[in-house]
Amino acid sequence: MLIINAKAYLDGAFVESMRVRIAEGTVQATGVDLQPDPGEEVLDLQGDYLLPGFVDVHIHGYKAHDTMEGEASIRAMSRDLYDQGVAAFLPTTMSASPAETLQAVTGTRAVMVSPETRGAKVLGVHMEAPFLNSDRAGAQRKRYFCDPAMDRMLAMTGGSLEGIRMITLAPERKGAEEFIRAMKEAGVTVSLGHTAASAELTHQAADWGASQITHTFNAQTPLGHRAPGVPGAALVDDRYYCQLIADGVHLHEDTVRLLTRVKGAAKAVAITDAMEAAGVPEGRYALGGYRVEVKNGEARLMNGTLAGSVLTMRKALENLIHRFGAAPEDAVRMCTQTPAESIGEPLAGRIQPGAPLPLTRWSEAWEMKGIVE
Repeated sequence: MLIINAKAYLDGAFVESMRVRIAEGTVQATGVDLQPDPGEEVLDLQGDYLLPGFVDVHIHGYKAHDTMEGEASIRAMSRDLYDQGVAAFLPTTMSASPAETLQAVTGTRAVMVSPETRGAKVLGVHMEAPFLNSDRAGAQRKRYFCDPAMDRMLAMTGGSLEGIRMITLAPERKGAEEFIRAMKEAGVTVSLGHTAASAELTHQAADWGASQITHTFNAQTPLGHRAPGVPGAALVDDRYYCQLIADGVHLHEDTVRLLTRVKGAAKAVAITDAMEAAGVPEGRYALGGYRVEVKNGEARLMNGTLAGSVLTMRKALENLIHRFGAAPEDAVRMCTQTPAESIGEPLAGRIQPGAPLPLTRWSEAWEMKGIVE
């Protein structure tokens, strides 16, 4: 298919009258002078915005499916997320037994090796456990928390780091320095989260190789004027990408503006942190072995603790523009290219040859019209 008359997002800016050729699940070519091949379908966007597919590096579940359930659920997530404009994602684990975690890891690997014909690309696993701090557990089960060590990691991953793309941990745990250095050497992105680390330790963890902050401001030391904690350090340390949940529940509107203005679109990573209740009616669901009640757009444990979200990447982009006042080109980058860059992914999140579909189509009023595939 040749897409014509698109205002396409390329290299951080919107380029008018762009033409994009797509075929076989990927972008094939871009250029203002592309001409249709004989018999090729032509789609005239009539000046609408054409965006890369979303990249979600932190998502637990969607439409009543959860990463921890293994291959069948991860395949279902891949298919359903594709329909929402997600081109690539990291199935994300919760604190669980080694056997339960291994089920999620092997399921993710299976989908990577044999992907869905029409599904969001699985880029690897994001392990959000178990090397976390019990004082900042959030909706994670404390009983499985432990100090980071390679033998413990390999017990959860079948003896190999294959397919492990990112891990969230608390840098104050014993053995963290050695483990973070080993993960960086292995090409695994290390993100700090569910942590009571000080600002000083946060900077030090970047020296060791950490490069991202998991759902910044949530489940970590707060930002204080004399003790800036994890978020304060991360905001001013250029080595860190900062994840944010732009649902209007996890962060105050001014906090979203603070993060995005300080870090900029090149370092602010929009995530959903979605659980299985995303995309389905409100009610009672589960996350990490806990009962979760979803009401008024909020997912909470029975004790009131926030338990992930029901956010979609589409809604995150809308919120960043309409609710939090981000410039459209910045909001697009935070939902596409920057998440991909944060884990070293060279193709997804862009409109360039080899990038996975779908793309998304948006009106001048920044309302999504649908996917382009």
